[in-house]
Amino acid sequence: MLAGHAKRVPGHEREERGVKDVISSARVVWDGTVARGGGTVSGEHGVLNDVPFDLPTRIGEADGGKTTPEELLAAAHAACFAMSLGGILSGRRTPPERMEVTSRVTLALSGERPAIPRIDVWVSASVPDADAATVAEVLDEAERGCLISRTLRGGNVHIEPTGSFTSE
Repeated sequence: MLAGHAKRVPGHEREERGVKDVISSARVVWDGTVARGGGTVSGEHGVLNDVPFDLPTRIGEADGGKTTPEELLAAAHAACFAMSLGGILSGRRTPPERMEVTSRVTLALSGERPAIPRIDVWVSASVPDADAATVAEVLDEAERGCLISRTLRGGNVHIEPTGSFTSE
């Protein structure tokens, strides 16, 4: 089981039916209004650390130096897809020597509410003895196996917001 190889951080796991689930988290600190403020996002493992983001960058009105939720989604999707594809290729005894996976998330701003109507994935891989006839089959299998893809397609994820507000 792949999760068995993941680093387990104390307090970040839960046990259900005798199997431990790995829980990952990220934290956002936001100052100001959505229109004029900005925030930083950090992941629990310290690699993603105080990465800035704001609304102008998100809607394409600013350049460089900041990320967007959609870019973070694209990064998570590309990483997950690469792991899914690598596992499938290895299972077929054609492990990849190198893969580059790009996930491109489209944020549509033209509707009543912003939406993500499409995500395109491009893969370039060096796979010894790969049969060109199976490329579409393997990519489809990787998409079905990628946890992020499954979640985005309606993976029945329970989201439970909780919190507290203070007035200063």
